[in-house]
Amino acid sequence: MKIAHAAAALALVAGLAACGGGAAPTPTSGSGSSGGLEKTQLLVGVVPVPSAAPLFIAEKRGFFKAEGLTVKTEIIQAPQAVMPKILNGSMDAFLTSYVSLLSINDSGAAKLKLFQHSQESAPGVAGVVVPKGSPVKSATDLKGRTVAVNVLKALGQTVTNAHLQQAGLAPDAVKYVAMPFNEQLGALASGKVDAAWLVEPFLTAAKKAGGTEVIDTMSGPTAGIPIDGWGVSESWLAANPRTAAAFHRALAKAQAVAAADRKAIDEVIPTYTQIDAASAAAMKLGVFSMEPPREGFQKLADLLVGYGYLKSKPDVGTQIATGLE
Repeated sequence: MKIAHAAAALALVAGLAACGGGAAPTPTSGSGSSGGLEKTQLLVGVVPVPSAAPLFIAEKRGFFKAEGLTVKTEIIQAPQAVMPKILNGSMDAFLTSYVSLLSINDSGAAKLKLFQHSQESAPGVAGVVVPKGSPVKSATDLKGRTVAVNVLKALGQTVTNAHLQQAGLAPDAVKYVAMPFNEQLGALASGKVDAAWLVEPFLTAAKKAGGTEVIDTMSGPTAGIPIDGWGVSESWLAANPRTAAAFHRALAKAQAVAAADRKAIDEVIPTYTQIDAASAAAMKLGVFSMEPPREGFQKLADLLVGYGYLKSKPDVGTQIATGLE
């Protein structure tokens, strides 16, 4: 499969990190009744990537229904684009990269909390790829080259910078350009960019087309950083404490399933993405743990501050919702 063809096949799949909730309690069964909930109909913004799988596991296995909830989803490209809906209450929760949540809170555009952790990094989940025949063989060879990322000053640029520095290059040694993941594959094939930071399923597609990964950006200096989680606004939490607890119980229960059963993830991914079952099963996934890795979360925040992507250093503990039992 040529890289350009891979782009077409994956054209409608959005990327990570426009690219938590913390102490998740041990999942428990709900009452099965909607009595007492502030609201029973929820709209959740979903980026169609593997990190969203727990929500669809919860729906498939009836965890929301058991809590008296009906959850509808809306495909989103980035949390920033739906902040008006979050602020006016028409959207209740959303999948967000940790970078986006930190950036939105730092900007003052909204006051958000990580509601439930989803996925953290693991080797092979995301990397910088060059096309077949490229003279670039390592991070050092990227000096003076153009690298595509899905969003500037977000996860891709941050983790790539860390690996460039490890190789002795300054972050400004390369030129970053913003480009949707589905367009990056064609840009590599045509020579429009020299390299691209890709996540699954685009990473696998690029490799199948003959591309070479020159940096595994979820290893070494960036090992263990969190990728995605579910976000809500502070005002939503305050207005809907019982609904929040019920929603969290269902998500946490599904997160536990995802952590223990890879097949459960593979089964739902084709239902909300254009990834077929065989490709879903072949993809490298990160770690679906119950709680965000605090050390990795702080490492990510420190990288963002160091590169000037955040105005002030955040206390990551204050970014995480508590009291959801």
